[in-house]
Amino acid sequence: MQFKKITEQDSNYNNLEEMSTLDILMGINKEDQTIAEEIQKIIPKIEALVEAMIPRFLDGGRIFYLGAGTSGRLGIVDASEIPPTFGMPANRFIGLIAGGESAIRKAKEFAEDDRHQAWKDITAFDPSPFDTVIGISASGTTPYVVSGVKDAKLRSLLTAGITNNPGSPLSSESLHAIEIPVGPEFVTGSTRMKSGTSQKLILNMISTSLMIRIGRVKGNKMVHMQLSNQKLVERGIRYVMTALEIDQTSAAELLKEHGSVSAAVQSQTEE
Repeated sequence: MQFKKITEQDSNYNNLEEMSTLDILMGINKEDQTIAEEIQKIIPKIEALVEAMIPRFLDGGRIFYLGAGTSGRLGIVDASEIPPTFGMPANRFIGLIAGGESAIRKAKEFAEDDRHQAWKDITAFDPSPFDTVIGISASGTTPYVVSGVKDAKLRSLLTAGITNNPGSPLSSESLHAIEIPVGPEFVTGSTRMKSGTSQKLILNMISTSLMIRIGRVKGNKMVHMQLSNQKLVERGIRYVMTALEIDQTSAAELLKEHGSVSAAVQSQTEE
């Protein structure tokens, strides 16, 4: 299949500046509705990646997200949400962005064009074959991402590429190619829109399904979440109340004593 940058094709809409606010919003929403349908078509490919990740993660492997610009920020967001949501150590999911931490808030010119920096960034964490590197690039051509995935594959790490252009260099260098052809953006080339949304959904699916499969969810509850604010403490109390069929005061005391929903429930079920 000949590689074409779908993400750079002209929008299906024109004269955007002449549209009313309602028409703009309706157009964006219409385009967004196609994203879930495209993802549904590739669920078996996402499944294969997660299944390959599970044994590596259980053996101590980590997940590295590589990206530039919007894609890099989305990887960092997903990685940063794993500790509070599932109680995992912060070093198990690592988001890396071209240009380093300063690029999270402000674009760093030409950082994504460095073909050597991604592996240097990964090397700082002493990588092993148990680790997984997931490159994220709407175009599938970002040098920082493509080279990082290639370097990781050469060193026997599990690799995957999330891209919105089928047949891209990123797909070719990845053991698991996750391609979501969402089509042209509402604003031509603005991959922070449909492409970025699709990447966010895929990352949610990968990390959440992995955490469920390794036992970080019980029933449908986040039983290992960090109790870092009052809202989460109250949520934890409700979980303990439901699981053990006890009153609020007793649940609060157990949660305070054991520090997590999982430990609080286990302390009573083992007696």
